[in-house]
Amino acid sequence: MYPHERSLVKRLKGRPFALLGVNSDPKDHLKQVTKKENMTWRSWWDGGTTDGPIATRWNVNSWPTTYVLDPKGVVRYRNVRDQALSDAVEKLIRENE
Repeated sequence: MYPHERSLVKRLKGRPFALLGVNSDPKDHLKQVTKKENMTWRSWWDGGTTDGPIATRWNVNSWPTTYVLDPKGVVRYRNVRDQALSDAVEKLIRENE
């Protein structure tokens, strides 16, 4: 998903959009991935297991899991990827611009 996420961040620069990530990989692996994939968005480390506090709080059972939130913090879409993710984000941006 990194290439698609990277393209979203680039394409939506300057618009009301933020991509945030949570990762449960071991820290040394996460650092390598962040650099290799040119991740420019904020990503939190969740303790190195899928039972970390963020995943537990958000009821994440598998990776990757995606949530698209509106400006009020309401989850509007869950587990959308690729074009469906782009469409969901674009729809919310249009509603809020």
